[in-house]
Amino acid sequence: MLYLSLGILGATVMPHNLYLHSGVVQTRRFGDTVPERREAIKLATIDSTIALMFALLINASILILAASTFYKAGKTDVAELDQAHAFLAPLLGSAIAPTLFGIALLCCGMNSTVTATLSGQIVMEGFLDIRLPAWARRLVTRAIAIVPAAAVTIWYGESGTAQLLILSQVVLSLQLPFAIVPLVMFTADRRKMGALVAPFWVTVLAALAALLIIGLNVKLIADQALG
Repeated sequence: MLYLSLGILGATVMPHNLYLHSGVVQTRRFGDTVPERREAIKLATIDSTIALMFALLINASILILAASTFYKAGKTDVAELDQAHAFLAPLLGSAIAPTLFGIALLCCGMNSTVTATLSGQIVMEGFLDIRLPAWARRLVTRAIAIVPAAAVTIWYGESGTAQLLILSQVVLSLQLPFAIVPLVMFTADRRKMGALVAPFWVTVLAALAALLIIGLNVKLIADQALG
C-alpha cells in the first residue's frame, strides 16, 4: 500500500512540475519593483491553484468512479487499465463509458507529455544552459519517455507496462525531495529573496511536508531492501 500511495503522490505532484511552475513566473516579468514582482507571484499562484484544482477534481472523479462501480459491484480485483475498460460498460450500462474513459486517459497522457517537455526546456535552458530548437527538444524528451515504455510493452506485454507505470510514478516520488528541499531553502533565504522571502509559517509547513515525504521514501526503500 505504501508503494502504491507513493506512486499516487509522485504522479499527482510530479517533481518536474515544481520547475515548470517556477519557470511560469518568469513569463510575467513585466517590472523589477517589489509590487510588480508580488503581482507576478500572485497571478502565477492563481494559475497554479486553478490547474491543481482541476487535477484534484479529475483524481477525485477517478476514485469516486471506482467506489461507485467496481467496489459496489464486488469487483475488488480490478488492478489493470484494460480490466477497468472492459468492466465499465456492463457495470454502468452505457457503451460510451469505455470510450470516454479512453479519451480521458489520452488527454492525461498528452498533458503529462506537454508538462514534461516544458519542464525539460526550463531545466536545459536555466540550469544546464543548453538551447535546442523546439522540434529537437520535443523529439528528445518524447523519445526518452516513449522508447522505454515501448520496449517494455513489446518485451513483457501489458502486465509489464502496468508495472512500469507504477514504478515510474514511485520514482517520481523518490525524486520529489531533490526538488522540494532546495526550493524551501531558496525561498526561505532572505539574502536571495529580499522582501519576497517566504513567510515563516509557509516555510514550516513546506519543511514538514518535505520531511514527511523523505520519511515515507526512506521507509519504502528500507522495506524493499529488507523484503
